[in-house]
Amino acid sequence: MKIHLKSMENKKLLATSTEIKFFSILGAILIGLIITTVFWGLKIEQKNISSTKKVLVTSYERLNLVAKSVYIFDVRTNKVLFSKNSDERLPLASLTKLMTALTAISISNEETPIVISNLAIKAEGDSGLRVGEKWTLKNLIDFLLTSSSNDGATAVALAFGGEKKFVTLMNSKADELGMKNTYYFNETGIDESTQSGGAYGTAKDVGILFAYILKNYPDLLPATTKAEIKIASLDKIIHTAKNTDLIAENIPGIKGSKTGFTDLAGGNLVIAFDPEIGRPIIIAVLGSTAKERFNDVEKLVEATLVDIQNSIN
Repeated sequence: MKIHLKSMENKKLLATSTEIKFFSILGAILIGLIITTVFWGLKIEQKNISSTKKVLVTSYERLNLVAKSVYIFDVRTNKVLFSKNSDERLPLASLTKLMTALTAISISNEETPIVISNLAIKAEGDSGLRVGEKWTLKNLIDFLLTSSSNDGATAVALAFGGEKKFVTLMNSKADELGMKNTYYFNETGIDESTQSGGAYGTAKDVGILFAYILKNYPDLLPATTKAEIKIASLDKIIHTAKNTDLIAENIPGIKGSKTGFTDLAGGNLVIAFDPEIGRPIIIAVLGSTAKERFNDVEKLVEATLVDIQNSIN
C-alpha cells in the first residue's frame, strides 16, 4: 500500500514537473517572440529614419554644382542646412559691396549727401553716374548694390575719409561680426592685380554678413530683388539700375541678393529668400562661373524647398 501511494506521488510530481517544463518552454517561446517582434520593429523604424535622413542629406549632395564653395543657412532656426568647402577663402569680387554699404550706413544716416567726384568716376566700369552729381546715401547704396556700380562704391568710400580709411573701417566691421576669414583690400572687390583679389572671404562669412544685414539693416536689400530699378539723384537725374542678379525675380520669396565676378573670383552670388513667411534662408556660392552661379543657386533653392518639405512630412 505504501509502495502504491509512493508511486502515485511520484506520478504527480512527474506530471507537475512536466507541466512546469511545458509552461516554462511556452513562456520562453512567447518572450522570444515578443523580443523578436520588438527588435524587428525597431530595426524597421531605424531603417525608415535612416532612409529619411539619407534623402534629406543627398537632396543637396547629389546636385551637380560648379561652385567651389557653398553655404546654406536657416536664419530662423540658426542651423546650417548644407555646406561645401564653406571655410575655404576665395576672392569675393563685388560681394565686397555688401560690406561697403553696411559700413557706410552704420556710421552715418540714409540722408547723408554724397557727391560723385572725378576720382570716383575713374573706377573701373561706367554705371552712368556724373561728376558733381549729388545723391542721398540710401539711394546711392540702392543703386550700387543693384547695378554693382564701382563708381558708386568708390564715391561712398571717398565721402567717409577716403578709400584707405574706409577700407580699414570695413575690416573692423568684419572683425566685429566674427568674419574670421575675411579681409578687404578695397571697397569694390575689383582684383588688385592678376594675382591678387580685391577682397577674400568664405561662403560662411558671406552668410554671416548677409544674415546681419537682414536682421539689422533690412532696408538695404529690397532694391536688389527687382530686375531693374529707376532711382533719382538729388539733382533729379533719373538713373536706371539693371540688376546684375539675372534670376532675382525668379526666386520665390526673394529678400535680397548680390552678385560678384572677376577673373580671379569667377562667379559669386548670395541670396536670401523666404520659403515660408518669416523664415529667411541664405544661400551663398563662391567660385562658380558668370553663368553657372545662377544655375547653381536655382538648383540649391529647389533642393532647399524639397528639404524643408521632407522635414515637415
